[in-house]
This record gives sequence, structure tokens and C-alpha cells, in this order.
Amino acid sequence: MTGIGIGTFALIVVLSAFNGIENLVESLYSSFDPAIKITASKGKAFNINEFPKEKILALNEIEHCVYSLEETALLNYRDKQHIGTVKGVEDDFLEMSGLDSMLTEGNLIIEKNNQAYALIGYGVSYFLSLFVEQNFDPITIYSPRRTSKGAILNPDDAFKKMKILPSGIFSINADFDNKYIIVPLWFAQELLQIKDKASSAEIALINESESDAIKSKLKEILGDDFVVKTRYELNEIIYQTNNTEKWITFLILSFILVIAAFNLIGSLTMLIIDKKNDIQILKSMGANQIIIKRIFILEGVLISFIGGSVGLVLGLILCKLQQWFGLVKLSGVVVDTYPVLIKMTDVVSILSVVLLIGFVSSYFPVKFVLRKTSTLQN
Repeated sequence: MTGIGIGTFALIVVLSAFNGIENLVESLYSSFDPAIKITASKGKAFNINEFPKEKILALNEIEHCVYSLEETALLNYRDKQHIGTVKGVEDDFLEMSGLDSMLTEGNLIIEKNNQAYALIGYGVSYFLSLFVEQNFDPITIYSPRRTSKGAILNPDDAFKKMKILPSGIFSINADFDNKYIIVPLWFAQELLQIKDKASSAEIALINESESDAIKSKLKEILGDDFVVKTRYELNEIIYQTNNTEKWITFLILSFILVIAAFNLIGSLTMLIIDKKNDIQILKSMGANQIIIKRIFILEGVLISFIGGSVGLVLGLILCKLQQWFGLVKLSGVVVDTYPVLIKMTDVVSILSVVLLIGFVSSYFPVKFVLRKTSTLQN
């Protein structure tokens, strides 16, 4: 019971830790990546005047639909430079995203009194040595001119240059923090010299669990001119890696349970040998081989079930204590304590594996030992 209990305890704790990490990663990406992203199937941008935004917003499941425009640009602040990605967005992007909870400095503003402001990733601000609270200078953004023809004698003529004041700094993860600077859509369009264009339309859903169903509806509306992807598809490698690691760990710990079950096999074998006289008494009272076999198999299953249940309960208690009191602390990351999330599917899976291992570990040894015992007695 102790061996099986320890194995079950480890299973529920480790799987809940993986769930917590997966949930944390999903929450981080959901604060920036939309539930559904629509891009042009050909080219980097599409004309927003030809995009059926009204039809999309007419769907009851859609909460927001905003245009965004992304392009790589050179950022200059005082004597520092950094290559980043300028992301122009509409005002509703701030409402549909979770950037307000990721803001580390400044205010969540990209436009005020017709003045453009920029939200900057923490990594970008680090490379530029920029601090919002101590800043009085604008950021200069350079983008190659699209209308330049022939030889250019002055390098400055090859770039469109615009200045913008930073309003806040956000921190999500290194992928976003070292890359993005968020500005108003009209500012990005003017910088990139592409009027009425967007590189994507980002969708927020009322219920994100329906993203696959909504994706099908959007594809019917948009046709082959656009590519529709859910947040999972945008970050497929990350989600698949987390899921694969979780279930490989589940298999490894299940194998440890199998090793622990060898104690059960040995215990049942010794028990059958020790109870030879009792078995004969039961036979003389009318019990056949099937009834005797069932007694010992049931005992093996009960040992597994009780040990597994105790280990499971202790593991769940530890996970709840971590959720409530944060027993295991973290430093230098976006959360203060190690994330843990309990899922009922994991509880059911673990109990099923424990009972299966208990049954298999009981059935075959009991069948073999009882047959040998009967042969020797005859």
C-alpha cells in the first residue's frame, strides 16, 4: 500500500504542476495573441475597406474584431538602438487583451487627445535603456521608404522617420518582451506608408472554448482569400510540447507504479502459501477454485485501491495547500509561487491506472500460485 500510495502521490502532484505551467503559458499568450487571427492568404497585408468586418461582428459569438499591422523597424532612443516589431492596433485591442495585468510601468494608453503613444515590451525598454517614469524624450522609429527609386545619396532619405512618446512598459515573456512596441493603427500605417491596410484581423470570443466552431464559420464568410488560425494553432509547438512532456511523465511514473506492484505480487504469493490450510478448509466447505481465486484477486485490488486513494488524497491536499498558501516560491518569473492546477481527468486517469495495475498484478500471480499449490497438494 505504501509503495503504491507514494507512486500515486507523485503522479497527481507532478501532473497538477504540469497543468499549472500549461495554464500559466496559456494565460501569458492569451494576453497578447487573440483567440482567432485572420491573415491574408497572399501578401503581407489586405485592404480593410474590402474586409467583411460587419459580417464577422454580426456573429453572436464574436466579442471584438480589431485590425492590426505589424512590421519590423529600427528603434532609436537617445544613443541606443534596437530592431523590434511595430504593432499598430485599434483602441479595442487594449480592452480585448490582458495587457493591463502585464503592465509593469506607466499607463495603458496608445492614444490621447489625438497624440500617439507607445506601449513597449520590457526587453525592448531594457535594450534602449528606457524608463517611462524618468523619460522626457520620444522614441524615433525608422522604416524603409516604399517609394524610393534609384540611387540614394543621403541614407536618411531611405527611411521614413517618426517619433512617439512611450506611455507604458509590459512584461509577458521573452518572445514578446524583446520584440514588440505597440502603437495606434493609424500611426503604423503612416510609418509604413500603407494607407487603409492591415496585416491581420484579431478576434476575441465570448466563449473561447468554441474557437474551433467559430473558425469554421469565419472560413465560410472569408473564403480562400484569408487564413484563419486559432490561438492553439498560432502556438502549436508550445502547446504540443507541454502536452507531450506531461503524458511522457505520466507514463514514466506509471512504470514506477508497476515496479511498486511487484511488492504486491510478492505479498499475495506469500499470503497464498501461508493460507494453504485455510484454502483447504474453504474447499471442504464447498468453495471452488474460482471463488478462492476471486478472494485473493479482490484483496490485491483492495490493496492497490486503498494505497492509491490515500496517496491521491494526500497529493490533492498538497496541491491545494500550494494553491492557497504558495508553499513553493519562485523568483525572477511572472508568478511568485509555482503554479498548480488540479484536473478531474487526471484524477480519473490515475485511479484507473492504479486499479488496472492492481488487477493485473493480482490476477496472474494468484492464478499461477493457486495452480501450483493445488498441484503440490494433489
